[in-house]
Amino acid sequence: MSVAWRKSRFINALRCYAGYALSLGGHVRVSHGPVFVSVEPASVCQLHCPECPVAFGANGKTASAPMMPEEVWQRTLAEISPYAFTVQFYFQGEPLLHKALPEMIRQAHAEGLYTIVSTNAQALTPNLAEALVGAGLSRIIVSMDGLTQETYSTYRIGGSLQQCTDALRYLRAAKERRKARITIELQCLRLRTNEHEWDELKRMYRTLGADRLTLKTAQLYNYADGHPLMPADLRYSRYIKGSDGHYHRKPRRKKCLRVWSGCVITTEGEVLPCCYDKAHAHAYGNIMNTPIRELFANDKASAFRRQAWQEQPSICRECWK
Repeated sequence: MSVAWRKSRFINALRCYAGYALSLGGHVRVSHGPVFVSVEPASVCQLHCPECPVAFGANGKTASAPMMPEEVWQRTLAEISPYAFTVQFYFQGEPLLHKALPEMIRQAHAEGLYTIVSTNAQALTPNLAEALVGAGLSRIIVSMDGLTQETYSTYRIGGSLQQCTDALRYLRAAKERRKARITIELQCLRLRTNEHEWDELKRMYRTLGADRLTLKTAQLYNYADGHPLMPADLRYSRYIKGSDGHYHRKPRRKKCLRVWSGCVITTEGEVLPCCYDKAHAHAYGNIMNTPIRELFANDKASAFRRQAWQEQPSICRECWK
């Protein structure tokens, strides 16, 4: 990364946080580009997780562009490199299904970008692990929601727990062989089905090959009357039972930094405000038609940020950030 780009990224970040601070007083104005970008390599997945929009077709976009075309990726990389720090290679689909993912990571790494992949690991082979680590991947998140095939497959329908544990082993071996600095993160959703396994997972995650463990609360749909996946211990749930007998989302902060600091770029090149816009309802435009920095500050983006501050659109009400 050149000194000029390092400086431009630093200045862009200062503008981002200064703009966010001003917005807290009601002044919504953007003079920066995204500090981070989530890129969607694939909009399809081989699993059928019950609360995933890809599994039940709620995103409505998977058929038109299941894989990000080369030209969309190259446009994205060229535009974000001068001012972004991080590129996350995931949104809704399974990123490892994109055959060119290691090369995409290598190109991003060459531009000095911090790179992250989140995966169900079902397609992760020893050769692919070697390619990802060799490409300079900074961090990989492996989703494994159970310590037995029964608990795991309650949510990851169609997946193999053995494949997950093998994938962690492949990644660890590649990391040690190359003496790489990649962080291997094991992520487990807090579900009623695996609630009894959380303590054991905390004790053993390093023996599986992970450097870090994240126990993440689960987003659920149709939760008002309860949900079979909702943990019994509601301290580890996004929902709480109200005096009316129904479950409600726990209150979260309303002044979201993420819509100021980042965005999502779909397989088709659409720019979305954040990862909660699963139905592409608030797209700012398409990078194949307009530069991303213009889209990030256009009238649609500004209107959404004002709405997010004042009215809390549905995707913001569902947010857990």
